[in-house]
Amino acid sequence: MSCFSYFKHKTRKLRQRSAPELNDREKSLYSGVDRSSGSTASPRGIPELYEEKAHNLRVFSYLELRHATNDFSRLFKIGEGGFGSVYKGTIKPVGGKGDPILVAIKRLNQDGLQGHKQWLAEVQFLGVVEHPNLVKLLGYCAVDGERGIQRLLVYEFMSNRSLESHLFNKAYDPLPWKRRLEIALGAAQGLAYLHEESEVQVIYRDFKCSNVLLDENFMPKLSDFGLAREGPIAGHTHVSTAVMGTFGYAAPDYIQTGHLTTKSDVWSFGVVLYEILTGRRALERNRPKPEQKLLEWVKLYPPESKKFVLLMDPRLIGQYSIYGAQELAKLADDCLHKSAKDRPTTSQVVERLKQIIQVSEDESSIEKSIIDTSDDDPLDPEENLDESTPSESWTRRMAHLAKLGERVESDSRRKFLILQSAKVP
Repeated sequence: MSCFSYFKHKTRKLRQRSAPELNDREKSLYSGVDRSSGSTASPRGIPELYEEKAHNLRVFSYLELRHATNDFSRLFKIGEGGFGSVYKGTIKPVGGKGDPILVAIKRLNQDGLQGHKQWLAEVQFLGVVEHPNLVKLLGYCAVDGERGIQRLLVYEFMSNRSLESHLFNKAYDPLPWKRRLEIALGAAQGLAYLHEESEVQVIYRDFKCSNVLLDENFMPKLSDFGLAREGPIAGHTHVSTAVMGTFGYAAPDYIQTGHLTTKSDVWSFGVVLYEILTGRRALERNRPKPEQKLLEWVKLYPPESKKFVLLMDPRLIGQYSIYGAQELAKLADDCLHKSAKDRPTTSQVVERLKQIIQVSEDESSIEKSIIDTSDDDPLDPEENLDESTPSESWTRRMAHLAKLGERVESDSRRKFLILQSAKVP
């Protein structure tokens, strides 16, 4: 799905510079602030924090990155979007000694001013924020030459591509239920850091499956901060901004008013939760009309209804906890609440996801225990049949079945108590 914008930009001549800087107008733009209103995200905003931390980023030459990607060979291309193309490459470590480092290199389309602004935003934000669930920016390249501008970003390489690839691309094995929950939790923790834990509040504004990258261990990391904005200061409820984002993921209240808050990200997270549950995209025009819009279709299968299982990704049959799936759908519904103020905070989302994961693990453990109990005490149909009368054989079988029934009943009671104790209000 493509990004959209109702904001038209005027082209301007870009000056030569060796490091990304923001003029006053651009500082206002990336901080998510209308300076005339006096609203700002914190005493020290992203531009000020970036000036303090910019030295942590490497400045690459264009020649160095051309060499890293074999002159931006198509064979090295691993992705493409509105911003430009992404290539796999290798760079030398700092100091030039040691093994080459595998990286992802994003190259800006040369004819896009909007891409230039998003490039600047990514350098500024990723140069400041740092968390295990945010992709790491290693450095950048900015060259203004006779052949035009060159803007590139160098990230840590994420070998398992994106959540989008594993949910919707049939070339990949289906993601198991447990891994889906772990990815959702990690992504929520990344958002919670941006919203509530970093020095300056950041509204991500483009949360979607394709922006959740996965490392070699399937740890999720949020990427693409080109649309990110600073949040409002205390006493201000929102940031007024041009409406930008991705169709199917942007909160309706944000689209209607242009008022951006952290709850806008929470809405987007709710959409992704339903994509995780169903294995369907937020918008699929190749499906029958009633099924094209995911959020409309899932309303036919409420979490408490007997039809709920028809909503689940069929590739998950036999893997997931019914109770856990229902709770995840309820959490998604809360994130998608029409009123932004009634949506949970991201820290609340994190806690509920942890409880859902715990319940799912406990339920799985109980089911395994029941199976193991049956295996540990099997009934051998040929046991002493030659030496037993029909009456004795029947009595022994009934006694064995009664014993198994008692164990199953005991495990069921234990399972019920676990679910009740972990139930999220």
